[in-house]
Amino acid sequence: MAARLARAAVAFFLVCAALVSARPAIAQARQANPPLWSYSGANGPDHWSDLDPAFAACKTGQRQSPINIVGAQAAELAPIQFNYTLAPLKIINNGFTIQINYEPGSSIAANGVVLPLVQFHFHHASENQINGQKYDMELHLVHMDPVSNRAAVVAVFIKSGAENAPLRDLWKYIPRDKGKEEEHKKVLINPADLLPADQNYYVFDGSFSIPPCKENVTWYVLKTPIEASPAQIAAFARYYSDNARPLQSANGREIRESNFQK
Repeated sequence: MAARLARAAVAFFLVCAALVSARPAIAQARQANPPLWSYSGANGPDHWSDLDPAFAACKTGQRQSPINIVGAQAAELAPIQFNYTLAPLKIINNGFTIQINYEPGSSIAANGVVLPLVQFHFHHASENQINGQKYDMELHLVHMDPVSNRAAVVAVFIKSGAENAPLRDLWKYIPRDKGKEEEHKKVLINPADLLPADQNYYVFDGSFSIPPCKENVTWYVLKTPIEASPAQIAAFARYYSDNARPLQSANGREIRESNFQK
């Protein structure tokens, strides 16, 4: 991915980005003082499982994310219904990414399951790959229903190209200080503006890509990337030049792909 995320990251992003205080990837971590993890060095991905027993799935899990998407099987899958609405900007530089925490009221409906949007955040470079192709960045829209214990991430690749107007507006408000959410009530955003026109996708079972690497997360990876200018990508990289977990083994999991007409 929010208070849960926020706890998870920092525990996931200082407790989030991690979860954003009660929100997933968001909330993967619910410890009061979770161990500090990072994307490199002694506390990097190769050592996450050693930092805390609660992080064991980062090593032993069989459905970990991200993955290289290969061998997808065509399936009759319906479009994802994005029921996103305008909301005031709540943004945090949580020490792991730039994350936008979202007010209740937005959701997705996919294959009969409705899940609320709790936050979205960015990675540089992309975490998932398609047939070995990596993109400049990746956007993760994190959805979670704690009552049903269901979670889903919609991933959108970002490639270098034209300037992206929604990102231009978001980047203006990136907090300089880490760990404190800033709210701009007069700045209204809608994450639907960050979706490509063609919303066909790959779908598979996975995990949150940060400790504690909780599984049973449904991933919807959109096939079509959006664009951002080289300057916009570089601006994010000045904060986080490499906040992407390495690829994990697919372990033979089923990957399906949609092919509906717009």
